[in-house]
Amino acid sequence: MQKRVLITGAAGFLGSHLCDKFIAEGYEVIGMDNLLTGNMDNINHLFPLKQFHFHHHDVTKFVHISGKLDYIMHFASPASPVDYLKMPIQTMKVGSLGTHNLLGLAKAKGARMLVASTSEVYGDPEIHPQVEEYWGNVNPIGPRGVYDEAKRFLEAMTMAYHTFHGVETRIVRIFNTYGPRMRLHDGRALPNFFYQAITGKDITVYGDGSQTRSFCYVSDLVDGIYRLLLSDYHLPVNIGNPEEITIKESAEEVVSLTNTNSKVIYTPLPKDDPKQRKPDITKAKAILNWEPKVGRKEGFAKTYEYFKKVIMEKEPESVG
Repeated sequence: MQKRVLITGAAGFLGSHLCDKFIAEGYEVIGMDNLLTGNMDNINHLFPLKQFHFHHHDVTKFVHISGKLDYIMHFASPASPVDYLKMPIQTMKVGSLGTHNLLGLAKAKGARMLVASTSEVYGDPEIHPQVEEYWGNVNPIGPRGVYDEAKRFLEAMTMAYHTFHGVETRIVRIFNTYGPRMRLHDGRALPNFFYQAITGKDITVYGDGSQTRSFCYVSDLVDGIYRLLLSDYHLPVNIGNPEEITIKESAEEVVSLTNTNSKVIYTPLPKDDPKQRKPDITKAKAILNWEPKVGRKEGFAKTYEYFKKVIMEKEPESVG
């Protein structure tokens, strides 16, 4: 009997790659998205398939799916600072009301639910690298608090349904991920750098560029998430690439890869921007037998090709 999975945020960057993964693994996929930040271009290739269905729906409203449901993947949420600063209340609602609605659906269907949490639950971390047992250093009333606290609530609500109602749940804490289908203007470092380099603009780095990130290629992340869903482990697991790099170094790598004449310029660091970000993936290795395979050189090259194509299609006038 074919298994059915509901994927929220299906038209987004990660959601669309998850749709591809589950289709490839033989599942019937129900994609759901309110298209607040999602893009139908990411999933148009799936519509001819009989095993793919799409619901244009906001998960903060009651969610109904007819028939059986084996799994729910909750990936709906604005996910970049530009988005959640522009849509703070929607961000809080999808993490709270949306999570509650979907956990209720999981309980009713007897489905296992995996929720997308984030390294942002660690805030501006005081321990490095970040382990799952670390409770975080989050400013609840700062500009990033709407996202950070929405995800912390999502985790708490998920654990409550697990312990009180016996719902099978999984929690993934996602570290910086990149690759094809990222939005050009979503405000995150790598899309910014690639866009600026390809269009011949100066590359803007926040602060002095000494803050670090650990960039994980999307195919690696999706593989880790899939393994976590099918595992027997219900506590949070970090999925990310522990290869740490400064933002300045990543900007310089983009300049070198794109062979642009762009200069790197520096602008003020946004409030509460984390200074360090690196996952401890001991649990993912031990429990899921997972670690990233795609190196930054290969991942950056694939991402560059994708952005070049998108810019030529959508903004040809911006390419010199």
